[in-house]
Amino acid sequence: MGGLIQPSPASDTRETNWTAIAVGLVAVLLVVGAIALLSRGGSKVSTAPHPYASKLKISGLKMSAAENFVGASVTYIEGTMANAGDKTVTHATVHVIFRNSMGQVVGDEVMPLHVLQTTGPYLDSVDLNASPLAPGQSKPFRLTFEHISSDWNQELPELQVSDVVVK
Repeated sequence: MGGLIQPSPASDTRETNWTAIAVGLVAVLLVVGAIALLSRGGSKVSTAPHPYASKLKISGLKMSAAENFVGASVTYIEGTMANAGDKTVTHATVHVIFRNSMGQVVGDEVMPLHVLQTTGPYLDSVDLNASPLAPGQSKPFRLTFEHISSDWNQELPELQVSDVVVK
């Protein structure tokens, strides 16, 4: 007789399962929404280059490649940066665009500019903070890339100075 008064276990289980499914679905939707929002907000914003960037001239570009100690290929772009302005540059970033054979962008990176400095018998790349670029001065620089798309056309990428800190 007690079975007639109490609800059957099957109806309780169904209600509990629907509640768990609804909570799980809401959690999944929140996670997907957060990921979509963060990925959209984290996209690269195209901003105008710093006004002083036009006074920094890049020349003598050359590329080389080597294998690192784990066997991966590393690509180097070296050149000379000249400061044709009247201020000392303490930091600069370079926007680098790699293209494929059809002219489509296959790599787009913004990297800090590191100048080459002789320390002992070897060249060492250091940030401009450690070796500022004075007015009228030029210094060799090196950009290092470990991961470039296999679709890259192997030609020199486009380089543009995008951000500059002067004093």
